[in-house]
Amino acid sequence: MKVGLCALVPLVLLNLAVAFFGDTTVSPLSVSFLAEKAHALAAYARHRPQCLLDGHPELEPLIRDSERRHHLPPGLLEAVVEVESNTQPHRISPAGAMGPGQLMPSTASLMRVEDPFDPARALDGSARYLSEQLTRYQGNVALAVAAYNAGPGNVRGRVPRNGETEFYVKKVLAAYARHRPPPPPANVKRQARPVRSTARHPPGDRPSAG
Repeated sequence: MKVGLCALVPLVLLNLAVAFFGDTTVSPLSVSFLAEKAHALAAYARHRPQCLLDGHPELEPLIRDSERRHHLPPGLLEAVVEVESNTQPHRISPAGAMGPGQLMPSTASLMRVEDPFDPARALDGSARYLSEQLTRYQGNVALAVAAYNAGPGNVRGRVPRNGETEFYVKKVLAAYARHRPPPPPANVKRQARPVRSTARHPPGDRPSAG
């Protein structure tokens, strides 16, 4: 009995720490993604002291800069960040995803993001990853967003229906529709019609019939 309780204590503490510091909801008895959650907490512990001293800049200008730098459609990264973390730089998911773009430890390593809770670095990494998916799927936004969520290996020409990704894509596309700039007004050029004179010629001015 005591052995079982001793084994549960670290598990419960890990999940409670993720819920508290990551501002998320996770079962205290969850046994999923334990390594990822531990990694996220360690990264958060390394980040937090400097963050307390310097604070964070506003996310919106960083998002815009990242979109321009990596040639993303304006508003797309903002939509992803809104759905992923509600623009919270310290968010940790129940799966151990980190930061404003919710990068998993493996993705953060792949994108060379050393501090996924640093907004500038994290958003740049998220933008590069999203840009790669757009290139992979030839500009198909829905498939690129699905790959951002589920991983490109799980997207084979359509949005996976796994009980999560299909709803995630709908949320991101709805947010994207709000954040993307409106299309420029169409310039409709109307050709001027020739004005026909309605004036009648006086009898002496009528053109001769030859």
